[in-house]
Amino acid sequence: MAANLQTNELLAALPAEELEHLRPLLEPVEMGLGEVLYESGKQQAHVYFPTDSIVSLVYVMENGASAEVAIAGREGLVGVSLFMGGDTTPSRALVQSAGSAFRIKGSLLRKEFDRGVALRQLLLRYTQALLTQMAQTAVCNRHHTVDQQLCRWLLMSIDRLPFNKLVMTQELIANMLGVRREGVTEAAGKLQAASTIHYHRGRIEVIDRPKLERMACECYEVVRKEYARLLPWTATPKSASKNSSR
Repeated sequence: MAANLQTNELLAALPAEELEHLRPLLEPVEMGLGEVLYESGKQQAHVYFPTDSIVSLVYVMENGASAEVAIAGREGLVGVSLFMGGDTTPSRALVQSAGSAFRIKGSLLRKEFDRGVALRQLLLRYTQALLTQMAQTAVCNRHHTVDQQLCRWLLMSIDRLPFNKLVMTQELIANMLGVRREGVTEAAGKLQAASTIHYHRGRIEVIDRPKLERMACECYEVVRKEYARLLPWTATPKSASKNSSR
């Protein structure tokens, strides 16, 4: 378990005095792959600050079909509604990549949100960035190919991890993108044939990030730039400079 609060970049961006004030209120937790942090329409209790995990915000239709509307990792948090005036959302929060996080009771964060100017400004900027991601995801799902969507999704995922590998089945990716599994299988096959990723038994490793960026649609760059504008520490993806090795 990562005990350093600054492993989460949103917490790390707080002034030292604000971070120390929050420290006793934050609880370290482990989150397993596929764990549901909160369900659509259900009361939310905690806000989560991932450190080396990723959480997907997924909209589930009445017929069981689903699609991811946003993801959050170490650059941000999960549970925006708890400090924005509501206690529920129509989406499900699902752990996409297992790992660690810090969590705080929603009632406590609301008090800190009202008390601390620096914290409030930071959380509001993150919320604006998250809204941009949601809007661009909707556009991408409507207008771009499965190949392009998969590239965007992979880039956004590894940007939020301290490494360039994911554990994710094609069926789960299809559920995230709201497409058929066969479409993901074909798209992943193309990326592997182009030596852009290595995929084996649910393990995906990005081995040529520059090529993956070239193959992605404009949506990835639109979201990346908005995060960099509002949250400057996200300007350079941490995984961009890593050399992959198998």
